[in-house]
Amino acid sequence: MYKISEFAVMTGLSKETLRYYAEVKLLEPAYIDPDNNYRYYDDGSYFLAVLLGKLRSFGFTIQEMISVMEDESFANLEALLIQKREKIQMQIEDLRLKVEEIDDFLASGKEEKE
Repeated sequence: MYKISEFAVMTGLSKETLRYYAEVKLLEPAYIDPDNNYRYYDDGSYFLAVLLGKLRSFGFTIQEMISVMEDESFANLEALLIQKREKIQMQIEDLRLKVEEIDDFLASGKEEKE
């Protein structure tokens, strides 16, 4: 069993994030000491914590992460990841178009000065 501070270092998630994930029932401690309310995590929690960290880095919302965790078979995870990738690709294209618009705008300003 790992104290929350040790588990935070192991997983790269902050203690505050782990507390929040427990609050929303996303990743609950394996054991909470009734005497001092210290939270302890086990090896089984490690995989889930790393998965949650990765999903968060991919831009998953808390609700999307809850959906993944509720589907314990992770059957829909691949579909969700593909959807997320497509959304990111669309955002990249939108940003590329905005860069083009800025470049065109800057170029038109230079032409007027000449």
